[in-house]
Amino acid sequence: MPIDSGELTRPALTALATDVVCVIVFCTIGRRSHSEGLTVSGIAATAWPFLVGTAAGWLLSLAWRRPAALLPTGVAVWLCTVVVGMALRKLTSALVAPSFIVVASLSTALLLLGWRAGATLLTRR
Repeated sequence: MPIDSGELTRPALTALATDVVCVIVFCTIGRRSHSEGLTVSGIAATAWPFLVGTAAGWLLSLAWRRPAALLPTGVAVWLCTVVVGMALRKLTSALVAPSFIVVASLSTALLLLGWRAGATLLTRR
């Protein structure tokens, strides 16, 4: 289904930007905790597989329709971020150790689902 400019509302763009920032934060913290350089190119090299996964999650869930929804949007974006991100890392011979998959899954769940849960709580008050 094509996306027209009328569907990319300010809330959808804000949610997409928030997801991108969450993935970049995850990758930056990971690089720092492993004493890897915190350069733009280094962070980009770590983040791109996960950002492709985030984009896939947005497309599969039609996230622009309900961008802050925990279900289905948040869960789809989170799962695609991890699954596609790990698959692309594996295809490019990057680290995909079981412990990394667990840490990445938990960290991205906290970030990608956490902001949506917080937004839901704030809008219900």
